[in-house]
Amino acid sequence: MSSSDSQAVLDRAADGDRLTPEEALGLYRSAPLHALGRAADARRRALFGDTAHIATYIIDRNINYTNVCVTACKFCAFYRAPKHEEGWVRSTEEILRRCGEAIELGATQIMLQGGHHPDFGIEWYEETFSAIRSTYPSLALHSLGASEVVHIARVSGLDFPTVIARLHAAGLDSFAGAGAEILTERPRAAIAPLKETGAMWLQVMETAHGLGVESTATFMMGTGETNAERIEHLCMIRDVQDRTGGFRSFIPWTYQPENNHLKGQTQASVLEYLRLVAVARLFFDNIRHLQGSWLTVGKEVGQLTLHYGADDLGSVMLEENVVSSAGARHRSNRSELIHLMRTAGRTPAQRDTLYNHLVVHDDPANDPVDVVPSHFASTALTLEPA
Repeated sequence: MSSSDSQAVLDRAADGDRLTPEEALGLYRSAPLHALGRAADARRRALFGDTAHIATYIIDRNINYTNVCVTACKFCAFYRAPKHEEGWVRSTEEILRRCGEAIELGATQIMLQGGHHPDFGIEWYEETFSAIRSTYPSLALHSLGASEVVHIARVSGLDFPTVIARLHAAGLDSFAGAGAEILTERPRAAIAPLKETGAMWLQVMETAHGLGVESTATFMMGTGETNAERIEHLCMIRDVQDRTGGFRSFIPWTYQPENNHLKGQTQASVLEYLRLVAVARLFFDNIRHLQGSWLTVGKEVGQLTLHYGADDLGSVMLEENVVSSAGARHRSNRSELIHLMRTAGRTPAQRDTLYNHLVVHDDPANDPVDVVPSHFASTALTLEPA
């Protein structure tokens, strides 16, 4: 794609015209970086109108209920095989303690995530969600993902709609985009051969959306996929969103190479990541929110995503252990995220799971203090073996 051709496509996309997959791939491969960023930011400003000056964050805690998993994804450094001496399971009491701790630190959302434990069927999840909901009714339970639904269905001998409906009735509010990794067939089979296909992941999400359970969509880039396969991943999500409208946001992040079977074989560069963020803003004319991942690319690059189409910097993360176990060492707190947003020219706002603004920090003199130390809460609130 020539410079003149790419600029014409960028101008159309910035105005809201739908990109074809071929146009998106051309922009991703060859559009000048700054022109790509300007177009994505123009699209964001047009989309958000009077609130375009605001960037958002949420306070939540990722609570891992087990590291025992039968799926054995090659990129994962967190899981342990069944009967492994380092395997553990959290008790309901321990999960509730962590929920209470999170609320004391200002959290409004919990992401309950874990391995695919061979003994955990639908009853375990119903009991756990019901306990959280009855004890802490104010917490939004944005948890699990399509992969867990597939696993629960197999263990319990149920179909997807039944699993989803029972989880929702027990207290689950929405699904995280966990387990998406890359949905495109070839690279997904290479990095997660025992996991459900990308098509099945999307089938579960489409079913959930039809039952009134919304979700996010994610992308782990940098495990050996081609540029065309990256764009295909976006296409697969956009096609489902056209039918359901159930994806609240798109969250791309980068593969972390430590302590797993893939190791350092491949990774996405910072520029590849920024280009993907910008193309995603232009390509997803049907997904409103776009999150930059400071956790995997660093705070400075996370800040840059706010100029490449992102409107959200995700979570303060009172606890995170899965990506951190693979080498993600970037740490932050509320004050730092607010500072990143301010110095990017945005007004920070704390949001809830639905992206409603809870507090708009329009006066720097009244900015809140840190909710956790800047060395990160998986140090302060560490996981003990159990």
